[in-house]
Amino acid sequence: MFDTSLGRCGIAWSDGGVIGVQLPAMREIETRRELLRRFPDARERTPPAEVAPAINAVSSALRGQSHTAAGLPLDMTSAPPFSRRVYELLQRVPRGETVSFDEIASRLGMTGVIHSVKQAISRNPFPVLVPCHRAVPSPGETSGAPTFGGIVTRSRLLALEGTLAGRGVTLFDALLSLAPPPRSAESA
Repeated sequence: MFDTSLGRCGIAWSDGGVIGVQLPAMREIETRRELLRRFPDARERTPPAEVAPAINAVSSALRGQSHTAAGLPLDMTSAPPFSRRVYELLQRVPRGETVSFDEIASRLGMTGVIHSVKQAISRNPFPVLVPCHRAVPSPGETSGAPTFGGIVTRSRLLALEGTLAGRGVTLFDALLSLAPPPRSAESA
């Protein structure tokens, strides 16, 4: 578990690299519960040096700062080959941009696989490191439920990246400004 500006996140790793990221839930216990549901053999311990850049990348992204996940050790051995291709493509989508499910299928050189693209995205075990929030149902549409957090998480991440800057203030923006501040290390 580690602190971010949006709350406590979790990360799990193997000898091959990061196997999953858990974005913050409303309460830390829910974040822990979900991480352990996904990775029942995980045990809390100090992350090895090779995992620290992934933690820094997630923390930076959740502060709205530019980061790079390129070259981070992601262990994709449990992901199906098609999903791996989708994740690798998503890692190349620049910050502040989105790509439609149809465009992902097209870039993969496949047609008629939009449902498979959507499934791969919804099962992304590496949110933020593999930016599934940048994959949208159609150009300009930001609805839909990305992995581990739904529309609020997607909107928040896209807003932090500046993707939604030209759309004006929404109810979401107003409510986000009223959200309680994240717990600091001093209050823990």
